[in-house]
Amino acid sequence: MVDKEKGYDPTDAKSIEDYAKKLVNKSFEEILIEKDYADGKAIQAYANKLRKGGLGNLLEEVYFGYKANSNQEADFPEAGVELKATPFDLTKKGEKRAGERLVLTMINYDGPIESDFYKSHAWEKMKQILLVYYLRDKSLESKLKYTIDYVKLFTPPEADLEIIKQDYAFIVEKIRLGKAHELSESDTMYLGACTKGATAEKSTVPQYYGDNIPARKRAFCFKNSYMTYVLNHYVAGVTDSNDSILKDATALKEKSFEDVLVDIVKKYIGKTDKELCAQFGREYNNNKAQWTDLACKILGIRNEHAAEFEKANIKVKSIRLEENDSIKESMSFPPFKFMDLVEEEFEESALHDYFAETRFFFFVWKKDGEVYRVKGCQLWNMSHYDLEVIVRKEWEEYKNIIEYGVRFTKCIDKSGKVSFKNNLPNKTETEIIHMRPHAKKAAYRFNSGEEYGNVERDANVLPNGEFMTTQSFWINNDYLVRKLKDVDNKKGD
Repeated sequence: MVDKEKGYDPTDAKSIEDYAKKLVNKSFEEILIEKDYADGKAIQAYANKLRKGGLGNLLEEVYFGYKANSNQEADFPEAGVELKATPFDLTKKGEKRAGERLVLTMINYDGPIESDFYKSHAWEKMKQILLVYYLRDKSLESKLKYTIDYVKLFTPPEADLEIIKQDYAFIVEKIRLGKAHELSESDTMYLGACTKGATAEKSTVPQYYGDNIPARKRAFCFKNSYMTYVLNHYVAGVTDSNDSILKDATALKEKSFEDVLVDIVKKYIGKTDKELCAQFGREYNNNKAQWTDLACKILGIRNEHAAEFEKANIKVKSIRLEENDSIKESMSFPPFKFMDLVEEEFEESALHDYFAETRFFFFVWKKDGEVYRVKGCQLWNMSHYDLEVIVRKEWEEYKNIIEYGVRFTKCIDKSGKVSFKNNLPNKTETEIIHMRPHAKKAAYRFNSGEEYGNVERDANVLPNGEFMTTQSFWINNDYLVRKLKDVDNKKGD
């Protein structure tokens, strides 16, 4: 029965959703005005930029008429509905992207963790989510000006839920082994274990399990990539043009998603790129796209943006091993600006976020004379130790040199060509990452007035005002080889 004062039936999920849909196209400021909360104190409280969850609190307290709390039970306990207000952004191309991961509930380090997914607080918080997506337009002077664009009652569909259950089991097992300090969002696909707390020092507590090693506080969350997919395809109703690798979700009741991938690829072990081009009707031209194209065709998808890869933020990388098991090329990442780098701390850096949130699907080929044969595949993400210890050390060394002064040595070869060496560590001096140019040609501008190359196109400014060729980070090829040592999927029937 509808509560006349509230305007909805708090025991009925459909009634709650219908009432919530009246929010569409309204700003948070308009909600305050309609509900007679437009006094200065209320506006100041909800508009506070430092108040995390302020807009969600506004919906709870002002629109739905209940006091915001941090209880483990759902926000509407009689209906089993959890309210989540979450932002989305528009890219320069006009594409919708989730503004952040969706935090579901804190992971308890004070006592035993629930191993049964359907008895967990995580399931309680996700089984019926009232999603309220609002457009985060940072050009507006107040976040109360943000408008609500979408409202929908959401439960993860069956295929997603099977993967979420596997993600939950992985996280729980790691915690029960006393390894919560080694958790990373990139360990899992859709359900992540994200860090909570402003700094590592303030948010570190002893674990209940194992040797009580201190670990960052974490929460179960839906990853940003998953929330972007939910927004576009489950909420906004955009027709999904991406193929699914999983044709039948029941396969996940017996196997992991990686096992499904391995089983598909096994049937092609030993086949050459030339044979596969003929089989799939693709031109054999040895361009860089060829091996990724063939990997996608083997998986039964048109391109590397399969639905599961998009939801899980999995990047497809074709790796070609030479006959001596080496890899010719290191793996590059997007270029960056030096001034952005020196403003970052490692834990909030673009590089850290990338490795902490990204998994890779490595499709591995092995050279055999003039052709490459399918060797196998694996899902891979960087380990906690590699990222938090080794990459941190190497990244901070690069940052310090860039911040406090890159030293250049001018070199002139016999033909009179000018080049410059610098004091940044090269690949042979690092274990996992190195920095090198990511531009068409070298370009420099020095405070002495000397200038070389197209500085506007190929260089960016250093903290001391000089310009150096634009750089990017690369994963060392020999590091990748070590991580691929176990990739030798046996051929199936």
